[in-house]
Amino acid sequence: MVFVTLFVVSLLTGGLEIYAGARLVVGEKDPVHAIVTGLIGAVVWIVGGALFGWIPLLGQLLVLFVYTWLVNRRYPGGWADASKIALIAWLVTLLVLSVLAALGFVTYETIGVPFA
Repeated sequence: MVFVTLFVVSLLTGGLEIYAGARLVVGEKDPVHAIVTGLIGAVVWIVGGALFGWIPLLGQLLVLFVYTWLVNRRYPGGWADASKIALIAWLVTLLVLSVLAALGFVTYETIGVPFA
């Protein structure tokens, strides 16, 4: 259930925030492109988190790097712009998951707080 919740939240917030970030950073106006990027990004985030998320700090940084690489491949502007877009999406997803954890829909372990 945690993976399903994480996937849905990542898709919704990721797609929305990738759209907002891409529009701000590189001027992209296609929301469908952002939603598809959010879908691929959610899969990347879930798979990467399952494979490397158990490694403290390094695992999250590795997943964020792969996510940034995906954004870099899907949008023009290079690594600096992709980093800005990915960071916005990651922060908003973290915020939404924190709210969901506070409301009891997911555990704090979902956002990387072990034994909470």
